[in-house]
Amino acid sequence: MLLLTEGQASDHRGAALMLQKLPPARELIGDRGYDSSYFRAELAARGIAPCIPSTRSRKVPIPHDATLYRQRHRIEIMFGRLKDWRRIAMRYDRCARTFLSAITLAAIVIFWLGQ
Repeated sequence: MLLLTEGQASDHRGAALMLQKLPPARELIGDRGYDSSYFRAELAARGIAPCIPSTRSRKVPIPHDATLYRQRHRIEIMFGRLKDWRRIAMRYDRCARTFLSAITLAAIVIFWLGQ
C-alpha cells in the first residue's frame, strides 16, 4: 500500500492512517517523527516492538535499540537515490498519481542499474 500525504503532514499522522494495513512484523524502525504515545500504543497492541527514538520534547525519554536503529540508513540511502532525480526532489508533478508514477519509474531504473 502506498500513501502520499502533503509535505506539511506529520509523520505519525500518516502512519496512523496505515496502521490497519501493516503486515505482521516483530519491530518497526522509525525516526523521531513517528514518536507519539498513540502510535506506540497501537504498535504494542499489534505485538510490534517500536524502535523509535524519543523526541527531545518528551519529559521522560523512552529507550530504543540503538543497534537495530542503525539499520535505518538503508531507507535513507534509498530516499537519497530517489532524490537524485530532479523531477522527484522538486516535486514538479502536481497530480499525486503522476508523482507516484515518476517515483515508480525512478525506482525501476535504480534497481535495473544496480546503483
